[in-house]
Amino acid sequence: MRLEDFTYDDVGGTRRGGFCPPGFHPLHVRTRIGEGEKVFRRACEALLTWELHRELGMGVEAGADRAAPEVDVTVTLAGMLKAPCRVVYTVEEPRRVGWAYGTLAGHPECGEESFMVDRTGDGTVWLTVTAFSRPAKWYTRAAGPTTRALQHAYARRYGTLLRRMCAPYSED
Repeated sequence: MRLEDFTYDDVGGTRRGGFCPPGFHPLHVRTRIGEGEKVFRRACEALLTWELHRELGMGVEAGADRAAPEVDVTVTLAGMLKAPCRVVYTVEEPRRVGWAYGTLAGHPECGEESFMVDRTGDGTVWLTVTAFSRPAKWYTRAAGPTTRALQHAYARRYGTLLRRMCAPYSED
């Protein structure tokens, strides 16, 4: 992995739970998606194939159909704001699946964001979005706390959409 391409130093930092480097803003949003193996499998597939991002209304240009380390991804917001990233790591375990990407030059923010789906011992399926970031462009710096509020709103929206996408697979 070409670490020099990333716009921040702590590449892979979201693997470490509540880690947030000095000068960055943390984000941690956990949403209950549903229950059961079918919900878990559906949530994992939606996450790994960029379907969840597209469902949120984002444009996604990715170097692969599935998230994998070193895959470059450009997310487009509102049809005009481009955010180039690279997948830093993926996790595919029996009860935990997800990935993280880090920012590349041209991204309006600087940092890393992870998306993890996990299934607890009682069968409950959760989506956890974790990130650390700081502004990288003049307009994100000028927006100040509004940028962070939007990030939190997007993280909550991911959970709401994934819950809706998985509802038909519920074993309830």
